[in-house]
Amino acid sequence: MYRPPIRLSSPSVRYLAMGLDMLIICISGFVACLWYLPSRESHNIPAGYKMLVLAAAFLFLVSSPSLYRSWRVNELGTMMRSVALAWAATIMILLIGLFVTKASSDFSRVWFVGWCVGTLGLLMLQRLVVYAGLRWLRDKGYNYRSVLMVGDGPSVEHVQEALDQAAWSGLRLLGKVMPGELAAYIKKQDELKIQIDEVWLCLRRSDDVGIRLVLDALRHSTANIRLVPDWFTLKLLNHGVSEVVGIQMLDLSASPITGEVRLIKAVQDLVLASFILLLISPLLVAIALAVKLTSRGPVLYQQKRHGWNGEEIWVYKFRSMVVHQEAGSQVTQASKNDSRITPLGAFLRRTSLDELPQFINVLQGRMSIVGPRPHAMAHNEHYKKLVRGYVLRHKVKPGITGWAQVNGFRGETDTLDKMAKRVEYDLYYIENLSLWLDLRIIVATVFKGFVHKNAY
Repeated sequence: MYRPPIRLSSPSVRYLAMGLDMLIICISGFVACLWYLPSRESHNIPAGYKMLVLAAAFLFLVSSPSLYRSWRVNELGTMMRSVALAWAATIMILLIGLFVTKASSDFSRVWFVGWCVGTLGLLMLQRLVVYAGLRWLRDKGYNYRSVLMVGDGPSVEHVQEALDQAAWSGLRLLGKVMPGELAAYIKKQDELKIQIDEVWLCLRRSDDVGIRLVLDALRHSTANIRLVPDWFTLKLLNHGVSEVVGIQMLDLSASPITGEVRLIKAVQDLVLASFILLLISPLLVAIALAVKLTSRGPVLYQQKRHGWNGEEIWVYKFRSMVVHQEAGSQVTQASKNDSRITPLGAFLRRTSLDELPQFINVLQGRMSIVGPRPHAMAHNEHYKKLVRGYVLRHKVKPGITGWAQVNGFRGETDTLDKMAKRVEYDLYYIENLSLWLDLRIIVATVFKGFVHKNAY
């Protein structure tokens, strides 16, 4: 028996979910106050606690767009992981803020831990309940959408595989037809009173005739018609749909640093760089003195690199080599047993301590804490002709550490394959950029990214 699908994809559902998360964070915080604080008997919750809870709710809501994507495109494990990472990052930002403002002593540690653990548990429980409810509805024949594929383009196999692996999405494949067969197929489905919710066009990019046939056959249909582009044969970056001067445009290559992502990234860099510089300032002074006393020349080495959108920037490092001049614009990569590297410089490079002054670059807005490492300009000119997608690294600010570095691709790139692999990881970071990926990279850098066998 046919059952009409229940529509749960309205934008209002997203706002309802955000409101529910905010309510959970606030209620959990206030209940923890009444339970743990000495003033709980009078129900007098200090204003500072209220502000901290509200700040956490705001940070959590704006943290990641994936938190509130449709349940049809997010499997349960992915959502749970996103919630855990989002809440962990929110708590980390709060702790950094409390440390910098010296306000941590104003809050009960027992309350803080109880609130953090309780909130995470409730946020996950809420999603488990909703997920179970949706599965129950789908078992009863509700809350699913029927999909009809049209065409035999290169994307068909990929789409079929994705639907087979995503039974949790509530999307059901009705079948696959060619453009010329669509009109007859729709007529037959109408006679059987079977509704088609989605029509996905898996056609080749050059098949204008096929697209016109489909649109003509569906001219009386209320189904959502979607074109599945052949992304799989192209190297695209941050692809999506944008509206510019009222015109819908398909992004084939665009920077992800826009809107709220740009704001969150800037705040993250400003807060973390300030905190880290304050923390390591004695170490910076000690290294500066050591460099000055062990070799002739300036303490800092400045080199021009390409920054965001290819803009030329000055990047700072502690000088690790003897002062020398290379011919023309040539830049020779440091190699193992390089005679130009001083004994102290070898230690600084091996431990990445020579890169600490780049936190000043972050405060200047030239760099980010996390991003593709900036290469010498001469190397950019050389490799952009050899490695596909190389210049796309400049769609974001260069970073002190990056996805490639924590995955082992740092130091000398003496072969083309090594550079291609580094670029592959850099582009993965840009395509998947988020606050949580940044924090994951920072944590990985702390534990394994400073010392590496290829750093010399």
